[in-house]
Amino acid sequence: MSVVAANPPAPAARSARPGGWGRRLVIAIPYLWLLLLFLAPFLIVLKLSFSTAAIAIPPYTPVFDLGAGWDAFLAKIQEFTTENYAWLAQNSLYWRSYLSSLQIALISTVLTLLIGYPMAYGMARAPAGWRPILVMMVILPFWTSFLIRVYAWIGILRREGLLNQFLLWLGWIDAPLAIQNTNTAVYIGIVYSYLPFMVLPLYAALERMDKTLLEAAADLGSTPLKAFWRITFPLSIPGVVAGCMLVFIPVVGEFVIPDLLGGSETLMIGKTLWSEFFTNRDWPLASAVAILLLLILVVPIVLFQNQQRKAEEAGR
Repeated sequence: MSVVAANPPAPAARSARPGGWGRRLVIAIPYLWLLLLFLAPFLIVLKLSFSTAAIAIPPYTPVFDLGAGWDAFLAKIQEFTTENYAWLAQNSLYWRSYLSSLQIALISTVLTLLIGYPMAYGMARAPAGWRPILVMMVILPFWTSFLIRVYAWIGILRREGLLNQFLLWLGWIDAPLAIQNTNTAVYIGIVYSYLPFMVLPLYAALERMDKTLLEAAADLGSTPLKAFWRITFPLSIPGVVAGCMLVFIPVVGEFVIPDLLGGSETLMIGKTLWSEFFTNRDWPLASAVAILLLLILVVPIVLFQNQQRKAEEAGR
């Protein structure tokens, strides 16, 4: 009996398969999305950061303008300046805004983690029938406008608000507390608004954890607290990291909550950036503030991801 070996398809035939083009299209869509909605606006803002302010419409003199011709473009290159970035380093308002934003974001992230972890742990340990309901309760605030929810906290935290009235009724205080227009109100608003971003990744990490590991630890004589720190918490680290990033990164540039709940002493880079754009009309300086903020957030994340990838490759 003779066996005829089937010839493998030629590379050209394999590449012509519809599935190959479909896979390429699916992969290309996210990159196209990032190109149009992230890279292009970033390059525009980067170009503005090297421009000079002017009393005009728009209120800046562009350095790079390819539409004016190549000769004009080369002439404009000579006007290239980094004075906007130098001004950020010289003026204490801006670096104090950066430091204050990082501090508020860090404290808010820690508070959100301390509150969100027990919530996620309880949701993951709840009966299976209750878990969808609990998840729905966590995401339910998203059905209401973010701005309306922040305005609701104004009515709760002001001197004549619901919180002070309730504490006075209980007799726990003798005079209304001054909470609104303070950093305390900012922390309350941030933790309330960003709590779901911490709870959901933690719940996903805890819910898919193998429960038999805890049973094995109990059979070996481990206490529940020791089993939590030796098994549950280490396995939930990916959820902790994801939740902290989802909270910390947007909080650094937060504007609405500090503007509505904070006072004049609440210094955050989001408020400073808004003032430069819309009050001072200094678009080049505001663009430099935005670029530096992006670098402060992106560079540590990229370095962290590279370190994680190297650690994973070393562990293989």
